[in-house]
Amino acid sequence: MKNSDSEKYGVVYVANGQLEAETIRLFLEAHDIKAFIFQEGVGNTYGLTIGPLGEAKVVVPTEQIEQAVNLLERMERGEFDYNDTSDDSLADMDQASET
Repeated sequence: MKNSDSEKYGVVYVANGQLEAETIRLFLEAHDIKAFIFQEGVGNTYGLTIGPLGEAKVVVPTEQIEQAVNLLERMERGEFDYNDTSDDSLADMDQASET
């Protein structure tokens, strides 16, 4: 990431480890928001997911902070959850695997 005067970044999410941060980064990028992850080197090396060394910060360009925070708030409310209550798709897969 090139940090020039024309492009500044802000933290929009503090994750418990690299895996959670990567999930958030991919979610934001799927919504056309450029995101990067920063984690203390020791925490990343040892795979820490708790405490200050385990924190991984997700940052976005300042002009996209508001949009990113809005998306993350909607995600926390469950607006992007997939709730397929029909069991038909599972039954179809079971029947297909039996033949």
